[in-house]
Amino acid sequence: MKIGAYILVKGLVQGVGYRYFAARQARIFNIRGWVKNAPDGAVELQIEGEKSAVDAFVGELKIGPRFSQVQDVIYTPEPYHNRFISFDIDF
Repeated sequence: MKIGAYILVKGLVQGVGYRYFAARQARIFNIRGWVKNAPDGAVELQIEGEKSAVDAFVGELKIGPRFSQVQDVIYTPEPYHNRFISFDIDF
């Protein structure tokens, strides 16, 4: 079953390679969508994929890259719309 989600990651997640980490993990789990830095210091993601892959991907987001300090991952499920063809890092 394919699902979508909006995810907000809070903590020390900017300036530590978090977006690149998310992109690598998205490739591993065949997740499509985007990741970008939010103005408040968080990182935002809009994703779609198989439910089991999304669950595993979110688990990795909670860990983050080596120098990050993830405090919270806010996961909001959304309907699957098949609107992404890849996973992009927005600047």
